[in-house]
Amino acid sequence: MGLKGCEIQLDNPWNTYYAGQTINGQVKLTFDSTKKVRGIIIRFLGEANTEWSETKTVTTSEGKTEQETETLRGHEEYFQIQYYLLGGKNSSETELPAGTHTYPFTCALPPTLPSSFEGEFGHVRYTVKVTLDRPWKFDQDMKMAFTVISPVDLNVNPRVKEPYKLELEKSFCCFCCRSGPLSVVTTVPVTGYVSGQTIPITCECDNASNVGITSVKFILRKRVTFQVNQPRADKKQSKITIAELSIGPVAGGETRTFTQQLEIPALPPTNLLNCGIISLDYDLHIECDVSGPHRNLSGNIPIILGTIPLASFKPPAPYTDVPAQLPSQQDQDPSLAPTQPVSPASPPSDGAGGALGWNVADSAGGQLYPNIPPPQFVETQFRAPKITGNEDSEHTTVVGDANFAPRYPTFQFNNATAPPHH
Repeated sequence: MGLKGCEIQLDNPWNTYYAGQTINGQVKLTFDSTKKVRGIIIRFLGEANTEWSETKTVTTSEGKTEQETETLRGHEEYFQIQYYLLGGKNSSETELPAGTHTYPFTCALPPTLPSSFEGEFGHVRYTVKVTLDRPWKFDQDMKMAFTVISPVDLNVNPRVKEPYKLELEKSFCCFCCRSGPLSVVTTVPVTGYVSGQTIPITCECDNASNVGITSVKFILRKRVTFQVNQPRADKKQSKITIAELSIGPVAGGETRTFTQQLEIPALPPTNLLNCGIISLDYDLHIECDVSGPHRNLSGNIPIILGTIPLASFKPPAPYTDVPAQLPSQQDQDPSLAPTQPVSPASPPSDGAGGALGWNVADSAGGQLYPNIPPPQFVETQFRAPKITGNEDSEHTTVVGDANFAPRYPTFQFNNATAPPHH
């Protein structure tokens, strides 16, 4: 008996903030009987952790071989803010009567935080924890995760605005007879994209050989490098297929041109800037499968994923001036705070909901890209197995989704259906 429920309410409907913004919110504690506490503590924590195990064969002093498992870990802390919502470290006991008690809080996020990330061997995670400090009894902890985004404006990177051409060519020797070359040329108009966009792909297959192409695969991959420092420095790489499509076949002596569109789901931006133990890249992997006992052709096109799309790039379906449909009208705030440079987002005067700015401000204080619709903030498919860690006690209760998934800016451009290949 005692604590019946705990709500941690943030002033943003998506529980998502840009680095440098200010979080406002309130904690609601409901008791079904009188509760004695010394204080109520709130703690905001931003950190990165990496971990995996490696098994190796060792020889004992008796000459026997056995398997030994070693756990490797890495850790970075970005910020920790903690203070009392009620009472203090040396306060006397306070009796809280049955009912609901509400405590407002605020926290200014540092401007250099890396984006939230959940991966197979590590994460960048932001949490808020509320603790009931109880003398002579174990503390009760309530913990919730939220998303932080580090803005990546593609418009300030000139390299991602240029088209990219990948040329693959091979000649085959069959029964001592050299055939003509197989040429596969893949082009994309730019290499910088955001979640929600589609990558327009043009592939020209000129098969002057007598070996057929079974298929050409286009695979959007997430490539992650995890690093540890305890008990020793080490790295582990992970390649994950995000999206895939296939074209073909192309017979020997045949020439065909294909146009395709590959949609990008909700994903964290490239590089995880300011994180030293996890690095993140994307590429478009092209795999040309050929028939017979021949080695396939393959190559990669680097893809940069940002949080603000290229204003100059016109995708197959043009941009619209109509804002993307948001969950409700009250979630939209006309005084959107800029993300770069960042200023704190101010909650509406009634305290319901909050402003999450996304657009970059120009020198006059207006939006630099007024024709780009605001994003939705969509959960990624990559979830945390749990948000409690080694520092949490067995009495920690998770508020919200225990299998937390970060939300990333995802743009809706009314994409048309991909044109049929020909």
